Amino acid sequence: MTALPPAATSRTAAPGAAEVDAFIDALWLEDGLSPNTLAAYRRDLLLYAAWLQAGHGLALPQTQEHHLQAYFAARAAGKATSANRRLTVFKRYFRWALRERLLQADPTLRLLTARQPLRVPKTLSEAQVDALLAAPDTDAPLGLRDRAMLELMYASGLRVSELVTLRTFNVGLAEGVLRVLGKGSKERLVPFGQEAADWLTRYLADGRPALLGQRQTEDLFITSAGRKPGTAMSRVMFWNLVKRYAREAGVHAPLSPHTLRHAFATHLLNHGADLRAVQMLLGHADISTTTIYT
Repeated sequence: MTALPPAATSRTAAPGAAEVDAFIDALWLEDGLSPNTLAAYRRDLLLYAAWLQAGHGLALPQTQEHHLQAYFAARAAGKATSANRRLTVFKRYFRWALRERLLQADPTLRLLTARQPLRVPKTLSEAQVDALLAAPDTDAPLGLRDRAMLELMYASGLRVSELVTLRTFNVGLAEGVLRVLGKGSKERLVPFGQEAADWLTRYLADGRPALLGQRQTEDLFITSAGRKPGTAMSRVMFWNLVKRYAREAGVHAPLSPHTLRHAFATHLLNHGADLRAVQMLLGHADISTTTIYT
């Protein structure tokens, strides 16, 4: 059964909901964006629609440039990244609404993105990564799973969402290659090294069968407890594991769910890897995104 977009599963009578849901459905069909991205787009648009209705008694298609300027001005104390994200959403929505003839002109045409400082991702030293990778107790099935996940993320630079949604058939152990479905449903092949391959082999042979028991699933990294044991781990679960193992390893550097992804990119470039090659491995559409690691 084909999954439904967020709009189809959460219809509301909120101001602008009909127009927003039609846009989200179109975006889902055209771009194949992730459910999380679509849900965030929907939330940003509905918040603006509610503000426009409450403050001006207007519907979304009646938006003028000065309404958007007032909306952003009221939130000027917020982060530039948040303002730019909202503006990106609004530009996409109003371009779509113009194509659908819901309005006469695009009110976002002259709006500019907010200036923001270049942020270098938080990362770990190679010694800190080694300590983090060694933290799980690999004598236990859970420890084998966790070591395999950490090793694979550091060896491949996957996003957390890509890591936790891997299926067994996405892994080519003999070739040392992962078949990954990334942002925008774009597929790419990602290599990984022998160390990660060895831990994956041990996990698949000893850890995963013990965690599965009599259950069957093609999810690669599975839970052992909770309401649905034997199902795929979530991003939150993985993030909690990273924080726990960092504490146990004595790693006190700032962390994020993508700490190992950032370390992968930074360490590759520090050792002379080609920027274009790292861009492809990370799945970045624009090389400017990759240059923040240099």
